[in-house]
Amino acid sequence: MVRFTVLVVVAFLFAETASSQVSPAAPDPHQDFLKRLSAAAIERTTHTVKYDPGYVAMSYPGGDVPPDAGVCSDEVIRSYRALGIDLQKEVHEDMKKHFTAYPEGSRTLDRNIDHRRVANLMVFFSRNGDKLPVSKRAADYAPGDLVTWDLGNGLNHIGIVVNEKSASSGRYMIVHNIGQGPRMEDVLFNWRITGHYRYFGR
Repeated sequence: MVRFTVLVVVAFLFAETASSQVSPAAPDPHQDFLKRLSAAAIERTTHTVKYDPGYVAMSYPGGDVPPDAGVCSDEVIRSYRALGIDLQKEVHEDMKKHFTAYPEGSRTLDRNIDHRRVANLMVFFSRNGDKLPVSKRAADYAPGDLVTWDLGNGLNHIGIVVNEKSASSGRYMIVHNIGQGPRMEDVLFNWRITGHYRYFGR
């Protein structure tokens, strides 16, 4: 009986030691990506950018409009590019393969402009990323998420949810450019939300 008790105690101590030596779970690479995307978007607010929707011929891949110019989609494009993801190239290649999936009024197979059109980004993120529910609950929108809105009169808008909360509402704020350069503002529910996505690259 004494020997049995000793064996039980030894087994228990061995199990305790083994459990204490178990390595912590590896970090979720998706969560790490979203955290870095949020940080890249916040960094964009340190840049001075005049709102300029004009057509610009650019190199390919990795092309961009002048750094002191751009629209809402350019802030998304630049934030992803900071993480090594070239939406110019990825959208263009997806449109070449699935041309009719894109809105008729936005699809031109023009690698200078197609990726800068919010309507095309909405289709691209739906096809290649996670299309998430659109809701009126702020808690459903997390840092790194992409949100699109209808501003009225056929105008689309896009921004990135970031890991900074509004002191007044407690909501995560949005980095976007709606005419005054990249800014971080509490505007999640300022307009009608038309899309909610997460995209980790291909």
